[in-house]
Amino acid sequence: MLKVTLKTKKILVPIISILAGFLVGAIIMLVWSYNPFQAYTSMFSSALGNMNGIGETIREATPLIFTAIGFAIASTAGFFNIGLPGQAQAGWLSSIWVVLANPNMPKAILLPLAVITGILAGALVAGIAGWLRAQFGTNEVITTIMINYIVLYSCQYLMQQVMSSKLRIDTDTTKTIADNGSLKIGWLSTMFGDSRINAGIFIALVAVFLYWYLMRKTTTGFEIRSVGTNAAASRYAGMSAKKNIMLSMLLSGGFAGLGGVVQGLGTYQNYFTQTTSLDIGWDGLSVALLGGGTAVGILLASLLFSILKIGGLGMQTIAGIPYEIVSIVIAAIIFFVAIQYVIGLLFKTKRAKEIQKDTATEETEANNVTVSSTKTQGGQNS
Repeated sequence: MLKVTLKTKKILVPIISILAGFLVGAIIMLVWSYNPFQAYTSMFSSALGNMNGIGETIREATPLIFTAIGFAIASTAGFFNIGLPGQAQAGWLSSIWVVLANPNMPKAILLPLAVITGILAGALVAGIAGWLRAQFGTNEVITTIMINYIVLYSCQYLMQQVMSSKLRIDTDTTKTIADNGSLKIGWLSTMFGDSRINAGIFIALVAVFLYWYLMRKTTTGFEIRSVGTNAAASRYAGMSAKKNIMLSMLLSGGFAGLGGVVQGLGTYQNYFTQTTSLDIGWDGLSVALLGGGTAVGILLASLLFSILKIGGLGMQTIAGIPYEIVSIVIAAIIFFVAIQYVIGLLFKTKRAKEIQKDTATEETEANNVTVSSTKTQGGQNS
């Protein structure tokens, strides 16, 4: 075992998990007579080798940032929000609906209105599970999974039976939204090789900062972390468990809903019938776990997942390797993250005394170097 500080250990464990996942993928490729070097080269060149690839990689990572933040907030409070796909889907449909229903409204009003509507829709869906947990102690894992299916088919019903036919091309697809409600930015898309990158990335960067500030610099974040760490002690300290349950789930659903907004107003520009739960919800969960729930970790993990997703298409077209290999690599990475306790056994956390001793040793060595250098310069001057 290597002795490292706790901070270093938190960095090394996910890195080793990622490398182990890539190694498992390479072994599987070798077993099936594929060249792993060629596969991974084509993956990274497709995702990062040109401006279009970079733009699509950033675009793919954007909604994952929102859903990962949503999961991280609930997880910090001690809850496992599995309802991210449904919350994102609610945000997607509601934001598109608002834009299609108001084609002549000024963009300065319409776009913020659509974004806020999507956030509220996601928060409402998550709030149902939060209320059930706060009032009746219902397991949020079960309720959020069930609500995912309720939202999935409710959205299908709302679009096909409630939405005006004037807003749809057919029963399965809405019309494309107008520019006054779109997150697309012409110059940004052109800069990145006519990719689908959009203003959602700027909102995502703001969201990462807000998440960090909320959880680390505010009383609300402190209470959420306290409840998640020790609910009994938090109640004894005067914190309301019910309030923090509802607040954390509302925030979680709001961020997930924002992920759906970016998919609709930024990537696809419309809404179409979903046959299964949104991938950005499940991938966001994985991103949050890999990123350790930290702001920077989520940002980096979302980019990694995006590289795997976009680059996986390059593996398939350039190297002729099945896209399922990418899914195996992702699953392997998640597996090693899930068993990070086992990986953590490779390292031994230094105690405070050992850290102080190492620091003192480094300072002594630095002083010795300074003294030696001074003596040398003095001799040369003589």
